[in-house]
Amino acid sequence: MRLSLKNLDQAHVAIIGDVMLDRYWFGKVERISPEAPVPVVQVRREEERPGGAANVALNVVSLGAKAHLLAPVGQDAASTQLSALLEKAGVQTSLIADSAYSTTVKLRVIGHQQQLLRMDFESQPSPEHGAAMRAELHTALNGAGALLLSDYGKGALREVETLIASGRAAGLPVLIDPKGRNYRPYAGATIITPNVSEFQAVAGTWDNEAAFLALGKEWRQKLQLEALLVTRGEEGMTLFTENTIHHHPAQAREVFDVTGAGDTVIATLATALAAAWPMDQAVELANRAAGIVVGKLGAAVVSREELATPSAG
Repeated sequence: MRLSLKNLDQAHVAIIGDVMLDRYWFGKVERISPEAPVPVVQVRREEERPGGAANVALNVVSLGAKAHLLAPVGQDAASTQLSALLEKAGVQTSLIADSAYSTTVKLRVIGHQQQLLRMDFESQPSPEHGAAMRAELHTALNGAGALLLSDYGKGALREVETLIASGRAAGLPVLIDPKGRNYRPYAGATIITPNVSEFQAVAGTWDNEAAFLALGKEWRQKLQLEALLVTRGEEGMTLFTENTIHHHPAQAREVFDVTGAGDTVIATLATALAAAWPMDQAVELANRAAGIVVGKLGAAVVSREELATPSAG
């Protein structure tokens, strides 16, 4: 690799998006309930992890960079725990609390290493909540070398066009992990990073590689992006820029869990761009990080040391 990983610690990434608290209840299943045909889980261990845009922030600091996270939360126990976990990890936060909003919580019940049930607790931020976030935008962008927008469709990026304009006006590369079937609001960003299923839902299906490449070129131009990165699982990832199309083959030796891999990709990409890496080399580093994180259980992170190990990935 032509650029040193050491300069990643000079990077500062501002992150705005939907945060959540991921709760895991691990237990043992030995019988079926007499009340209904469902397994009875004897919970033996509980775990809580930052999720969504908060997991993106964890990935940034794991690389040695600085992360400033701006996000809406509720005035509840989940936001208190989320704030404590992020502070412990070294993430600078501007978590905007609103008593009328509930912090998103995803509760997963796991028995014998198999997910049996997931329960989601969530609501949508109010317009007043959005106004309070806009008031903090300047603070979040101060000193940043890149703006990362992490969209999980929970309402934090309802005014994404304004956020893109603010980031571009500040001279920052703006990266977006998109959500949904309407990519028009993301127009003018530096790069968006849909996975292949997400891109297919927006661009339509294709029968061969040539058709896929044509759609990638078309949508990059249509959205006025500097680049479009489609992550394709075991097929690697394909980068579309104005002048070139560059395919990066997958580097994973063994895929254990793809949960959170998209967070790792965009966090690594944003960190490298904030450290002034060229786009293609930043994508190559993100591809390497993806190859490492899919070998881990759950939403995990990749360290700079792992990226520096030749045998990793």
